[in-house]
Amino acid sequence: MSEFTKAASKSDLKPGDKLLVEVNERLVILFQVDQDYFCLDDVCTHDGGTLSDGEFEGCEIACPRHGAKFDIRSGNALCMPATQPTGSHDVKVEGDDILVRLADE
Repeated sequence: MSEFTKAASKSDLKPGDKLLVEVNERLVILFQVDQDYFCLDDVCTHDGGTLSDGEFEGCEIACPRHGAKFDIRSGNALCMPATQPTGSHDVKVEGDDILVRLADE
């Protein structure tokens, strides 16, 4: 498993926000829900489209193309047409830095 890498600053996000960032040449989405931070791949497993332009509410993001929903806490697919999870990555905060460790590097 890779090391934690700075992905953003806490000031870049507020509760209910999402942010597309690049970590080690990989596009991922950071989310803030209340005081918690989560990170998913910017990939819908249904057809490979991006999730970052989708609607984000609560702990779910919907793919803007076909409406598949994913749980931002785990990456699990919540409804059709997606049946496989998208990548989920560890997040920790140190001071003002939001750090991400990619799961499969």
